[in-house]
Amino acid sequence: MDVGDGCGLSPRKVHYLKFLHAKGGRVRTTDIAREFAVDPSTITKTIQELCVTGLVTHKPYHGIGLSSSGKVYVDFLIRRHRILSLMLTHYGFSHDQACEEASRFESLVTKAAIDRICVAMGHPSHGICGEITHDDGCLDT
Repeated sequence: MDVGDGCGLSPRKVHYLKFLHAKGGRVRTTDIAREFAVDPSTITKTIQELCVTGLVTHKPYHGIGLSSSGKVYVDFLIRRHRILSLMLTHYGFSHDQACEEASRFESLVTKAAIDRICVAMGHPSHGICGEITHDDGCLDT
């Protein structure tokens, strides 16, 4: 799966992918279930759906990992969150409020919109949550 418009996944799946990234790209089903207080069978079903998209790999008893396309997609997800959070701080939100609000709606914001916001903000290199990376498409917009 390529980034496309960036709106192909549910907010829950976005959170799972970001969790995988934060944990170094490989976790067990039970790790995700514990983190999100969800039944392991629900996680298994969701992971199977993510495997179909090509974003994750799953080896029973060895864990769940990000595929190479999953890593690219997660980089976009993190970039989107950081740009939106930074944008919200420009409108008076505290860092915590901006991060929380961005998490509520970020999966509805397209890559094209993020690229335009990035350009309008002068291609920031650091957001409230960390470094903001830029892909070639953003720099050309």
